[in-house]
Amino acid sequence: MVPFALAGVAAFALASLITWLGHAPQSWVEISVAGLVWGIPGTLTMVVHDRGRRRRRALTHPDFQVVEDKP
Repeated sequence: MVPFALAGVAAFALASLITWLGHAPQSWVEISVAGLVWGIPGTLTMVVHDRGRRRRRALTHPDFQVVEDKP
């Protein structure tokens, strides 16, 4: 889920830049900036959610093996 959230934030950042440099209507710029601003906490939420996904899946699907990453 994190890659999708990052792609959305990147898309809104690009849209903000294009609308700002292209002298688009002010509401378009505001909407793209709002999407960027709302995307940041959304991405952080997905990071936290995905962190425990393997553990939760191992509890609900016993045949699923959790392999710890070695540092």
